[in-house]
Amino acid sequence: MQKPSLARLLIIALVLLLGVWWALASAATEGKAFPNGRYLLSSAELMQRQQQEPLVLVDVRTDEYFDGKLIPGAIRLPWSRFRTSSAASNMGGLFVGPAEAQRILGQHGLFRNDMIVLYDSVARDGGATASYLFWVLDLLGHKKMAVLEGGIDGWMAAGGEVVNQPEKREPLLYQAPAAEIDNRRWVDEDFIYPRLGDRYYQILDVRSKAEYLGEALNTGLDGSPLKAGHIPGAFNINYEANWIDTESKMLKGYAQLVEMYRGLNPTAGVITYCHSARRGSFGYFVLRLLGFEDVMLYDNSWFEWGSQDRYYPVETAANALSGQSLPQVEQTAKATRSAGSQSADTSKSEAQKTSSGSQSKGYISCGG
Repeated sequence: MQKPSLARLLIIALVLLLGVWWALASAATEGKAFPNGRYLLSSAELMQRQQQEPLVLVDVRTDEYFDGKLIPGAIRLPWSRFRTSSAASNMGGLFVGPAEAQRILGQHGLFRNDMIVLYDSVARDGGATASYLFWVLDLLGHKKMAVLEGGIDGWMAAGGEVVNQPEKREPLLYQAPAAEIDNRRWVDEDFIYPRLGDRYYQILDVRSKAEYLGEALNTGLDGSPLKAGHIPGAFNINYEANWIDTESKMLKGYAQLVEMYRGLNPTAGVITYCHSARRGSFGYFVLRLLGFEDVMLYDNSWFEWGSQDRYYPVETAANALSGQSLPQVEQTAKATRSAGSQSADTSKSEAQKTSSGSQSKGYISCGG
């Protein structure tokens, strides 16, 4: 019998190695197929995409969390540039607004048609700051953007190279057509208050359970305590629950997240909030990844709603999500957005009645 040639043995070995690699890759991505999966990139996918198309990488870390290492080609644009504070209103982390956001993007050489990949680090909540800039771009109607899963830590773990100098891009004009800016994604208390009790609008508090129940107090910009509790009717899913663990801060798979968000209606509106909207933006990002279309971020969050000087109602009793498992998301949310707005108007009187809250269990006076 003729012995196998060396070339043939090498081919067989190569095929076996490829099979092992494919199995490992499949296991690593199992359950990660999201309806809006284009918004999330793994390090391996980023490496592949870099060979196929021009990408603009944006390191969103602030100086406090920046270790001097960058993904090659990345520019530095701290996410905090898009926020400001107001001592007069005792509020921090307020969005600078669409006009200023566009100026900042253009100043850093970002263009309307760029494919923008945002990343941060495990040290700064693994995606929960890149998600804020994702929300800004989504609000501006930017079509091509994604968050790098695992940030620079995941990139380095995958064998990616790093550099110590950011890319410099020439300033240009970033201009979003007025018709494409979706201001509905940016809501305030004047939008939320009359819609309390409207079943189209689901409110998601992504703070810790202790904050949600009023057992741990948030504070104003000056350190003074805010009210205890949450917006009436709000559900609670801690933003940290989206991770597999708190060490890697990698996202759970689609099936796990679907189970966790069981009961939320993907064809209705969802308003996310936290203390200052940073964590809320991560909840916003995860919902967009899951296929929710009509998602809104309450930018003022508990800074405003929980202020002792404001007369917005709060409650401390928990609201449980109930219902069937999240269905396969269809493109029906866009069609229901106008219907949701109309239902909000017709139920305004009922919502205000709910807002008085004197008979609700766990309700707290909305006085200052």
